[in-house]
Amino acid sequence: MDVVWEHREAIALAFAYTVLLFLIAGVGSTILGTLLAGMRVGPIPVLRWAGAGYVTLVRNTPLVIVIIFFRYAAPKIDLKFNFIDVVIPTGAGDIRLNNIFAACTVGLTMYTAAFVCEALRSGINAVPLGQAEAARAVGMPFGGVMRHVVLPQAFRASIPPLANVQIALIKNTTVAGALGVAEAFVRMRGLINIDATARIPIFIAFAAIFVVLVEIISFAAHRLERRVRVA
Repeated sequence: MDVVWEHREAIALAFAYTVLLFLIAGVGSTILGTLLAGMRVGPIPVLRWAGAGYVTLVRNTPLVIVIIFFRYAAPKIDLKFNFIDVVIPTGAGDIRLNNIFAACTVGLTMYTAAFVCEALRSGINAVPLGQAEAARAVGMPFGGVMRHVVLPQAFRASIPPLANVQIALIKNTTVAGALGVAEAFVRMRGLINIDATARIPIFIAFAAIFVVLVEIISFAAHRLERRVRVA
């Protein structure tokens, strides 16, 4: 455990990258997934087909391929993130949000949004159809029905599966390490290279931190579910 303690600041910095990837991609995927769910249950056939096609394509594509596309293939079609270069100073070192970080974040967002869409769509299907029909009967447009009637109830019903999607997301952030983001997995490999004899304690330490992060998400989801539960 000595190598873990000696490099505790570097480990904290690595997990800061992990948490930032999770937070940005989590918010982005929730927004995009909500839009996709609206498309999939909407009255416009073209949008329904587009939403279904997106979800089918992304869910059946490995995450690493999605991220590699945004890192290496997207710039070939002028989809670049070179304008992003943010430095966040910390006591343990600088956090640099550059084009590589942005490409990984976009890839995680696009990938996770497909799963958010399906989790939320199951919640939408749990809302009694009569409520939406009653809202339409009084002249409320589809967007208003979704925003004021369906989605609030759908989000309440979807909290457990949405939490599972976000838990999967924070574990999926380790894929970004393969493309150069100095997140937790990269730091773990670096520590093992420094002291290969301590690989078991290093594995345990990093696994324990991930368990803590996952439990925080689970606890927050449980509290939110209790808070919005309908009596």
